[in-house]
Amino acid sequence: MTDEAPRLIERPTVATVDDDSALAQSTAAAAPVTQTPDAVFESRDVNVYYGSFRAVRDVTFDVPRNQIMALIGPSGCGKSTVLRCYNRMNDLIKAARVTGSISYRGTDLYHERVDPVEVRRRIGMVFQKPNPFPKSIYDNVAYGPRVAGQKKDLDNIVENSLRKAALWEEVNDRLKDSALSLSGGQQQRLCIARAIAVDPDVLLMDEPCSALDPIATARIEDLMQEIKQDYTIMIVTHNMQQAARVSDTTAFFTADTHSENDTRTGILVEVDTTQKIFSNPSDERTENYVTGRFG
Repeated sequence: MTDEAPRLIERPTVATVDDDSALAQSTAAAAPVTQTPDAVFESRDVNVYYGSFRAVRDVTFDVPRNQIMALIGPSGCGKSTVLRCYNRMNDLIKAARVTGSISYRGTDLYHERVDPVEVRRRIGMVFQKPNPFPKSIYDNVAYGPRVAGQKKDLDNIVENSLRKAALWEEVNDRLKDSALSLSGGQQQRLCIARAIAVDPDVLLMDEPCSALDPIATARIEDLMQEIKQDYTIMIVTHNMQQAARVSDTTAFFTADTHSENDTRTGILVEVDTTQKIFSNPSDERTENYVTGRFG
C-alpha cells in the first residue's frame, strides 16, 4: 500500500457474501490468498504507520466467522488502530499507511482494485460515542440503503434493522422524531441498527459501551450475543468483565515504550479462546493485565 489514495473501481452489484462475493468479483486481478476455513479475516504481519512512526507492529491472527472477538490491552497499545484496519478507516488519515496483509474471505482487502466504500458497506462500524445523524430515527436507519440506491422496501428494512437492534418496540410509534431525542443507550442501538441496515457481514465496535450506564451496557451486550449468529463481531473494550462475558476469542495487546523519544508501539502478545486468556494465558504479561496487576 502507498501513501496515495487507492484506485477505486465501480461498486459491484450487491450480492450476499456467501454467494460469489461481489467484493471478490471486484478483485479478479488480485492474487489469491490462502484462507483458513471459517475465517472471515486473516491478518499477517500487519504494521500501521503514521508517517515514519510505527504505531502497531507485526500483528498476525485470524478472526473466526460468527464469533465475537475482543481486542483488549492498556491505553495506547493500538487496539483501535488495528480495528480500523479491517474496514480501511485508516485510509481517511492522510499520514497513515498499512503494511503486511489482511484478507477478507480470501480477498486482499488492500488490493488497489478494492473499493473502500464497498469494504465499509460489508464491514460496518459502531464508534465509542453514539453518533446519530441530526435526522429522524427512520431517516438514520434508511440513510445507508438510500445512499446505496435502495428505493423500495425501506419500511421493512428500517423495521427489521430496528428489531435486530432491539429498539423497535421502544421507537416504532415515533419514527419521525429526532434521533437526538433518544437516550444514550438508545442512540447506540440506533447506530447499530443503522450499520445493520446495509446488510453487512462484519460489525466492528470500538468501545461501544464506554459512554453508557450499566443497564444500557447490559442491553448492548445482550444484543451482541443475539446477533452474532448473523454477523462476525470485533470489539475493542477496556472492560475486562465485558470481554469475558461477551467474547468467544480474545486478542491481548500491549505497548513497547521507546525511551529515547517516549513513543509507544502496539504489539500483539497472544490470541486464544476467551476462556483460556482469562483463566490460563500463555504469556505472563497477559496474566498480569487480566488480573489487574498493570494496565
